[in-house]
Amino acid sequence: MAYYKDLREHIDVLEADGKLVRIKREINKDTELMPLVRWQLRGLPEEERKAFLFSNVVDAKGKRYDIPVLVASHAASKAVYALGMMCPEDKIVEKWTDAQLHPVPPRIVADGPVHEEVHRGEHLLEHGGLEEFPVPISTPGFDNAPYLTCANWITKDPDTGIRNMGNYRAMLKSPTRTGLSAHVPKHLRAHWEKCRKRGKPLPAAIVIGAMPAIGFTAATRLLGGIDELAVAGGIAGEPVELVKCKTVDIEVPATAEIVIEGEVPTDYMEREAPFGEFTGYMGRESLAMCFNVTCITHRKNPIYNAFISQFCPSESSKLQVIGNEAALYKFLRYDCGLPVLDVAFPDICASNRAYCVIKMKKENPLQAWQALHNAVGIDPSRKFVIAVDDDIDPRDFESVTWAMAYRVQPHRDVRTVEQLRVTLDPSVTPPSEGEGHAAPGAPSGSALLIDATRKWDYPPVSLPRKEFMERARQIWEEEGLPALNPRQPWYGYSLGYWTEENDEEAELAIRGEYKQTGEKLARQRIQM
Repeated sequence: MAYYKDLREHIDVLEADGKLVRIKREINKDTELMPLVRWQLRGLPEEERKAFLFSNVVDAKGKRYDIPVLVASHAASKAVYALGMMCPEDKIVEKWTDAQLHPVPPRIVADGPVHEEVHRGEHLLEHGGLEEFPVPISTPGFDNAPYLTCANWITKDPDTGIRNMGNYRAMLKSPTRTGLSAHVPKHLRAHWEKCRKRGKPLPAAIVIGAMPAIGFTAATRLLGGIDELAVAGGIAGEPVELVKCKTVDIEVPATAEIVIEGEVPTDYMEREAPFGEFTGYMGRESLAMCFNVTCITHRKNPIYNAFISQFCPSESSKLQVIGNEAALYKFLRYDCGLPVLDVAFPDICASNRAYCVIKMKKENPLQAWQALHNAVGIDPSRKFVIAVDDDIDPRDFESVTWAMAYRVQPHRDVRTVEQLRVTLDPSVTPPSEGEGHAAPGAPSGSALLIDATRKWDYPPVSLPRKEFMERARQIWEEEGLPALNPRQPWYGYSLGYWTEENDEEAELAIRGEYKQTGEKLARQRIQM
């Protein structure tokens, strides 16, 4: 099968694979919809989590919508993410890396399904403008409005014309106006700053409900100057077809469900939020950009697509974990030329940005520090960054803690980096002082870098050698004992500090000849 041409093909595959739940009963989008999806993230193991499609949606005032709402279709779990990538779970990073190294530029076409209905000018509000769409409240009881969450914003660099696509939430403020939460150092914010200096607004378009590669790339932090739509084409293995917007100089996916066109003013800002955040706390209000709608286009009978974010684990955190692992791996290994083998952002305890583990097979002592500093340099929101050896599982806290316990001396192997521009972290500044996004002198954050790699040869790992563990597992399975899920390390291996004599004595022991060693030691007895 070729890559998905649109969201609808993706939904068909999710359902065929048993990864879609259809909810046909009446659901209130403002109080019931997101809490229902939230329960699987707070009450089910990851392998049981699925996408949800709501077909009978109303709002708090009783308004009924003909438009269904799809939630968690991108990353309810790693298995759901892999379906969107059209590859096995263990090939996701490989496919992501190839897409970044070999992007496929998009192709402009004359027309597409996203232009089946067009609302602009005097017809902009004929279906209610933004109120046409059943936008849910993400954190009922705390959020101050419905927010677009699977909002894939496309803008162009005013200097180079290169497109950028990023996922930023948008607070609904009126039928023709939203907020826009894109703070420094986001690429869209950089485009806005350039337009502000020129005294003109920033043209933009919001894409909702496209092929999954669009959401994957929009939610991933890639290097600046890259056309994310070309990276999405790399994932798809073919060009993404684009159509020109009706009122702004932007190109958007031709098969998207909904596109909202408009401009971001550069001569004023408005308060935005509170909104539930990945940190596990409500994000406080701050000054943010606005977006004025000039045109809405959509397919006939469109599907509204939303991400579920807030407390981790969530769809948003899973999206960011997988994509950012792949992006940082590619950056460290290919752009920095470091011997990095894997990168992990554990998607638990709201740590999907703050906690990062880099697995590497270092060739000299400085490479661990190069990797640690580069990881923070490209994204200052990484608070705890740990380098480990190639025998450590970076996704297993127990394995990483073992490395930190016995391969680290804090006075030598731990460094603090200060003066980092960090947003949304409630530990940086009291909530009463706001987020500090726009203030030039806003409080800075810091990062803890830990080199948990071995600094010299170690004795072997104190577990039975591999062949004995494998034989024992065979017996285990023959006895019908519970299924095993091996954790690294699960067998002993040499780490360089081991003598031939040590080997000989161990071999004698497994042959039942340990008394020979005892006799030898008796001959080597030292009188005291």
